[in-house]
Amino acid sequence: MTGLALAGRLLLALACSARAGAGTAPPDADDDADELATLVVTSTRIPTLVKDEPLHIEVVPPDEVEENLTVQPGNLSSLLTELPSVRVQQTAPGLGGAGLQLRGMPTHKTLVLTDGLPLLGVEPDAFGLMQTPPLDLARVEVIKGAASALYGGGALGGVLNLVSKTADAAPEVLANLNSRGGRDIEGFLPAKVSSDWSGTMTAGVSDQSREDIDREGWADVPSYRRYTLRPRAWRTTGDGQTLFLTSGITVENREGGTAPGAVLPDGSAFPEALETHRFDSGLVDRWALNDTVTSQSALSVTSIRLDRSFGTQRVYSSQSTSFAEQTLSGKERGHDWVLGTAVEQDVLTTDQPGVDYRYDTPGLFAQDESSPLPWLRLAGSARVDANSRYGTFLSPRASALLHDPRGAWSLRASVGAGYAAPSPFIEDVDATGLGAVLPLHGLHAERGTTSALDAKWTDEGWDLNASVFESSIQDPIQVANPSAPMFELANARGPRRAPGAEVLVHRVAGSLQILGSFSYIHATQAAPSGLREAVPLVPRESAEIGAIWENERRGRIGIEGGYVGRQSLEFDPYRSISEPYVQLNLLGELHLKAVSIYFNAIDLTNVRQTRFEPLVRTSPGPGGNPISEVWAPLAGRTVNVGIKWPGRGY
Repeated sequence: MTGLALAGRLLLALACSARAGAGTAPPDADDDADELATLVVTSTRIPTLVKDEPLHIEVVPPDEVEENLTVQPGNLSSLLTELPSVRVQQTAPGLGGAGLQLRGMPTHKTLVLTDGLPLLGVEPDAFGLMQTPPLDLARVEVIKGAASALYGGGALGGVLNLVSKTADAAPEVLANLNSRGGRDIEGFLPAKVSSDWSGTMTAGVSDQSREDIDREGWADVPSYRRYTLRPRAWRTTGDGQTLFLTSGITVENREGGTAPGAVLPDGSAFPEALETHRFDSGLVDRWALNDTVTSQSALSVTSIRLDRSFGTQRVYSSQSTSFAEQTLSGKERGHDWVLGTAVEQDVLTTDQPGVDYRYDTPGLFAQDESSPLPWLRLAGSARVDANSRYGTFLSPRASALLHDPRGAWSLRASVGAGYAAPSPFIEDVDATGLGAVLPLHGLHAERGTTSALDAKWTDEGWDLNASVFESSIQDPIQVANPSAPMFELANARGPRRAPGAEVLVHRVAGSLQILGSFSYIHATQAAPSGLREAVPLVPRESAEIGAIWENERRGRIGIEGGYVGRQSLEFDPYRSISEPYVQLNLLGELHLKAVSIYFNAIDLTNVRQTRFEPLVRTSPGPGGNPISEVWAPLAGRTVNVGIKWPGRGY
């Protein structure tokens, strides 16, 4: 039986089961909106209900995490696609690497936190998100725009905070197969050890075979084998003290490039490979000094060792991040305040001459939130960081929330500034590895500003969000001469700007949910000639609409469509502007007594870049890259099926 035939039978079974369970009471139309509004977000350091936070934070709540984790159980790539102006951009397509693009900003300017700790490093590589399984996630919090006032130089483009499940969650095991040769087994096990101690364990194995889908001789889908392990522990005492401990291990081998026996137009084979060994460990110790003041200590260490092959190049590198932070927070006379100090060490060691760096960055920060009027809440924060090589930086941010006390509407305004220390990790380098980078010299720090106005309206199952925004980076680092065989990095002559607007509409009607989004981003940068040009691989328009029908006991069925508009291309030998495309996805899940069976048909329209143009170039591109920029999917139509334990039907 083919994957699509199996999907059809499961879909029919789900529909019949849904009718059988139609007697169950549907949820109230406002239940989901109320649940989201009462989520407590922690990304702004002051735990606050999301509806009361002056800084605009978007949340992927537990139900949506549960719905999306079955699409890509081994990584986070499908979890964030429903948020407007958020895009998982392929930056190392030869090996399946990608980064998170927030409102048109560079992917490496997004700081990824796990439970508030930088466990993927200050500046995650192109594979961190692709090596993080979502099974143990409770929710995801996203801050778009410069957040250096909160988290330092790594957050110039925004923040993604992954909040993990606690031991109160149910155990879960997931097994998945897809039609492109992928296999995943993930498990989550909670445990209550004593009245004080509890913990969780998440472990998984993911495997993918190499696939040359269009028979061009190039692996459109690279192969990989990955092992992950993450234990967590909590200690909670009766005197208000909590201790959180976490550690993680990731071991992965990836292979791509030319298919076995195939060669490039010049007659040579071109292998790509990456071996990753990642280890991290962290703790957060929090205790109440009195009824109003709380102290918190946070520590983390991350070590990443990479062995990357790119054709005839082979580069060993290691990145390490050490992080320590001490804060005091409290409430006094209507003010919620935070004072803190932090120190961060970021080290890159590689056998590529002149690319190593070490940054030691101590910092001081302060934050205050207050409500001078019932309909107004204000927030302000500032941070001073002293980078050991590039000097001292001030990062301020201010936000305001005006809202209807009845909760029908709200209006948020925010402005902020930040910085980022120079790094060789830009999108162009992701594709080739550090072996294509010339020694770094003459660089100075990037500085950024961000402003946004966000409006929200909620009424009887409708939830409407609209935003206008602008982000810019002064002196962004880019390739000085794209036509040269090696990459010389330099600060651009002008800023990178990304003004835009976005709309998100959510409708709940009984068991049916409809979600639609649209974003417009006009991202431009300074060309090496000094003129302004469109930023490559940032769609001007993008949209998504989806509908899902769910019965709590029987299962769910959903359909979603996505549109990606034209993108400017920089190194494509076939065109300078990409084609727009539409993708259609179908998903379903059937809850049985002991297990849940799910299926997903992804990219039913079978959009593949190789249906528009060849992927392999006739001659090598910048940095010796044998393939074009990737602006559309490479895998095309994919069906995956799987099973989860426990089911919800009992």
